[in-house]
Amino acid sequence: MMSAFDPADPQTWVARGRRPDHAAIMARAWQTFPDLPNDAPAAQRMARTRERVQAMRPVMEAIQAEQERQRQARNFAFTQERIARSEGDERDAAILRGRDNHGYDWDASVQFAYGLYAARAGWICRPPEVRNGNPADIRLRAAYMTGFDQGGGDTDDLFDVARRALVAPERPAPAPRLKNPPDRARPLPSTWPKPSDTPRPTTWRRRLLIIGAPETGMLSKTEINGGLAHAALLPLLRDRPEADQATIIVVCAGGFLPVTEPVVRVAALRTAGDVERLTANPAPAAALAALLAGRDFDEILVAAQGLYLDALDAHAKLLPLCRVMERTRNSLIQQKAHFRIWLDRGVRSGETLGAGHIRWGKVANGLTARLGEFTARYAGKEQGRGHRILVELPNGDPANGFMTVRGDLLQPEILITNQKHLRPSMAAGLRAFGGATRLSPAS
Repeated sequence: MMSAFDPADPQTWVARGRRPDHAAIMARAWQTFPDLPNDAPAAQRMARTRERVQAMRPVMEAIQAEQERQRQARNFAFTQERIARSEGDERDAAILRGRDNHGYDWDASVQFAYGLYAARAGWICRPPEVRNGNPADIRLRAAYMTGFDQGGGDTDDLFDVARRALVAPERPAPAPRLKNPPDRARPLPSTWPKPSDTPRPTTWRRRLLIIGAPETGMLSKTEINGGLAHAALLPLLRDRPEADQATIIVVCAGGFLPVTEPVVRVAALRTAGDVERLTANPAPAAALAALLAGRDFDEILVAAQGLYLDALDAHAKLLPLCRVMERTRNSLIQQKAHFRIWLDRGVRSGETLGAGHIRWGKVANGLTARLGEFTARYAGKEQGRGHRILVELPNGDPANGFMTVRGDLLQPEILITNQKHLRPSMAAGLRAFGGATRLSPAS
């Protein structure tokens, strides 16, 4: 049985992910300013809430500062990774230059790069505006002007823009450099787009998933690079019907392994040297070629990041060319969202689903979604039944008389018990109707 929520107990906040010192401050605020009875005047209850919020302000400010520090660290790490892969441009290098030479944070480094690039490209000087003497705006404007001056700009020169515009075209464009240049018509997996709902659904037996060892969700934190968090994606696949028919390959320090049964432990890539050794060894390439031999795929998803994606780039020439080639990316939340989009496109044998991008919209009476001729509309909650979703035709009539290829008659009214499942349920209903057949009047 779930224990009662006690905000005055520090362990309550520790169990919800707060640091012990922050949990003590939050519990002390609730002990000093507990909730007033419900029959107390509203003004007094609001005043008590404001007092408690003020008491917890140091914790909230510390949390915001930590989140900002993590954001900047991620952005700088991403920029450094782009440059290491020879994918970064002049602005990426300028961002790191602003940090290393001037001690700027991320936002100021970006403005420094904007100013430097504008000066060298022959553009007009356009620093960010300062609103009401805001110190943050002043700092960003100063960083922009520093970059603009170092790029050769001179705002005191009347002909500054014309002079730089004449010089800028003469600067030769840098030649692209790639550590692992792709073969002809073989794009690197790192350049593949993120998954979307636009491609048509595909049966599981014609789907290929190449997943990094951390994304399998079966490695301890000490085995993952530096203890960094990774999105556990493979467990999300287990609950999908017939998902075991897909071809799943794990990228690890030992090479490429098939996932036919639950993987308990595989070696993790830790350094760039591990990737180089994996690339130089012919055995992993032969293993990957053997896993893909004699198989036909309609789509590939790469769910690997960092060193694992580098290792896959080095073996890109062994991957088959398919009509859909995608990869997950960005934050952990976005990687899981991309993976769920890919999962939703998988269909069982003999099943037909409607393809295409679902267009979502807000109207006065609730959420709507459109796919082809069908519109799914949230019709509100009905007492004792749940939340209602109606699938309608263009004229507003219920979508009656549609049958799946399995012979099941689809109902235009869909009932769900939890409103959190509203979007997935609407999307599933639209896909089902999109792949259905309309019965003739005689039948």
